[in-house]
Amino acid sequence: MTPIPPNRLARTLAKLERIPAFLRPWVRNRVMGRAVPFTGTAGLNFAEMSSEQVVVTVPNVRRVQNHIQGVHAAAMALLAETATGMVVGMNVRDDCLPLCKTLHIDFKRRAQGGLRAVARVSPAQRELMLKNDKGEVSVLVQVSDESGEQPIQCEFIWAWIPTPKPKEIAGQTAAA
Repeated sequence: MTPIPPNRLARTLAKLERIPAFLRPWVRNRVMGRAVPFTGTAGLNFAEMSSEQVVVTVPNVRRVQNHIQGVHAAAMALLAETATGMVVGMNVRDDCLPLCKTLHIDFKRRAQGGLRAVARVSPAQRELMLKNDKGEVSVLVQVSDESGEQPIQCEFIWAWIPTPKPKEIAGQTAAA
């Protein structure tokens, strides 16, 4: 299999290795929160980010709680979508745009405490993203709560397409 060169997101996160280890998680969360503002608003923590696996957590705190003081269903969906989107984002080529095409979530039980989402892609899926300028992959994610149980079961279909070019305006590009 061909070695997969790092894309823009992977290169940006690799720069964090220069930062002292004790500061890295905080800086990574700030960088990701600026790139995707809603993740910062919800207080998601990017525990691990590699081209094979992304782990994202959310504590059970007031800003993400529902009426029964559990993590809200929308926050659970955000957590799972973020983990799957980031693992795809770590692998798509720089000239492509990842898009969530389908999400399916089954709510199985009430969550206990904070949540942890682990999303993985296979080497074959990574190769597919490298070789094709558009396509789609099914990304499974495991979401577990503090008791170790899985309150939700999810599957996301992520697509990628070529990054749209600037529109032409009266024969000139918008960048001109």
